[in-house]
Amino acid sequence: MGQILNLGGGVILLVAASQFPEYTQQYVQRLGGAVDELRLVAADFDESAQGVGLTRQQALDSMTGNAFQKARQRDMTETFSRLDRLQGDLAVLKGAGPFERLAHVTRFSDQGIATRAWQDYRPAVPLTIDGFLFAMGGFFAGFGLLRGAGLLFGRRKRPLSEVTP
Repeated sequence: MGQILNLGGGVILLVAASQFPEYTQQYVQRLGGAVDELRLVAADFDESAQGVGLTRQQALDSMTGNAFQKARQRDMTETFSRLDRLQGDLAVLKGAGPFERLAHVTRFSDQGIATRAWQDYRPAVPLTIDGFLFAMGGFFAGFGLLRGAGLLFGRRKRPLSEVTP
């Protein structure tokens, strides 16, 4: 029974890990689109600020007159911070292959992009060497995790000398 569970765990992680290369490709494509859109928002804000002789920071600092302006100031500050963060993520991930992306898995942290990528993602049979290698890594990880858990928490056989008749 334990071998069946180990094999099942291996197969489950095989399938899940084999999808990593394609899912990350989808995420990076959406990341690029998000960066493009945020750059447009930033450029529009900067153009408006320059139109009245202000820098971006001066324009943000001037947004203190009422509750709406303060809320808008906070929103734009968050937008600029997100743009900076996503541009950094895109710079690292855009030319990276699947194994490099695995090394930078923390760069897949934008919840909005991750959610939308997952909603549109359709699992597929991996026909690339990367997909195969991730699949095999997932299989061995799943098999090993369940096997290790079985050894750690499984029933221990008592020696015959301890068995009472």
